[in-house]
Amino acid sequence: MRIARVEAFGYELRYAHGEYVMSGGRSVAALPSTLVRVTTDDGVEGWGETCPLGATYLEAHADGARAALRQLAPALVGVDPTNLGAVHTAMDGALRGHGYAKSALDIACWDVLGRALGVPVSTLLGGVRSSDFPLYVAIPLGPAEAMVEHVRARRAEGVRHFQLKLGADPREDAARVRAVLEEDLDVVVADANGGWRLQDAVIAARALEGLDRVLFEQPCPTLEECQVVRERTTLPMVLDEVITDAQSLLRAYGVMEGINLKVGRVGGLAKARLLRDLGTELGLRFTIEDSWGGDVTTAAVSHLAASTAPDQLLMASFMNDWTLDHVAGYAPRSVNGRGAAPTAPGLGIDVDTASLGAPLFTT
Repeated sequence: MRIARVEAFGYELRYAHGEYVMSGGRSVAALPSTLVRVTTDDGVEGWGETCPLGATYLEAHADGARAALRQLAPALVGVDPTNLGAVHTAMDGALRGHGYAKSALDIACWDVLGRALGVPVSTLLGGVRSSDFPLYVAIPLGPAEAMVEHVRARRAEGVRHFQLKLGADPREDAARVRAVLEEDLDVVVADANGGWRLQDAVIAARALEGLDRVLFEQPCPTLEECQVVRERTTLPMVLDEVITDAQSLLRAYGVMEGINLKVGRVGGLAKARLLRDLGTELGLRFTIEDSWGGDVTTAAVSHLAASTAPDQLLMASFMNDWTLDHVAGYAPRSVNGRGAAPTAPGLGIDVDTASLGAPLFTT
């Protein structure tokens, strides 16, 4: 089996709740997402997706993803898509870095492999360990009252895990967390997305010290700053943006109790599985998700989450719950705040190509 054709498609993903606001004045209402379809010489198709969260969150943006995919696609023609090692070797030989673009092609090849073998991707990632799992919803930064109302609306849908976007005045941020903790829920993640200065992060941590059900996520932009904060608080620490590969995970060991593992940030399911398994051996726990995306991204996340041991999995996100636009019939779909991986072969979803329009390019 060889890759005969690679195509890319673009579509707009609108946030379902108006404006998604993070620290530093970063906000989005809609994002351009890119789908890739890998077709083999015997007609098996696989789908992947990449959707960077704007141009100022990570070193990634939509136009960059599409340019990188144009560079990568010719290198994959003729490669066996079921040989994921060969796929990554070919991609790395064609373009250095740009893991967020490579992730879409990696996911598509896992989809091909699962379809060719007649098994879901979760089986290929180690087998289903969690038949269903808790999902979280991120609450955009805003007035405490508005954040509480958003939490209440999602609680009515069954969600019990929440990530609060913070990174403004640390005392006001602490008040936001305390207000949300008045609600009936299981976990609150205080997430600044690296948006606090060191001094402000320490103030916020001390203001939240001793609160039950609170996790402190990526308070500062660098590992070194997060380590200083960790030394000054007993709050459980989750790291996100600074964990990009196995080396960064090992450097951060001892600073964190958990990792927010974004599939696209680390370069796809193959590398995400490596980090998941390494972190599991080190006793770390995981939130599994991606920076942004629709049905295809959600399916990929669901398979990695389902193949993670329940005691290591904090939660996952189904971002197709956060967005209005669906390319695979709004599948997979959450139920009462919990998610599960599709059981059909590959990613287990069917993309509606009629809704996509003409490809951005075909190789």
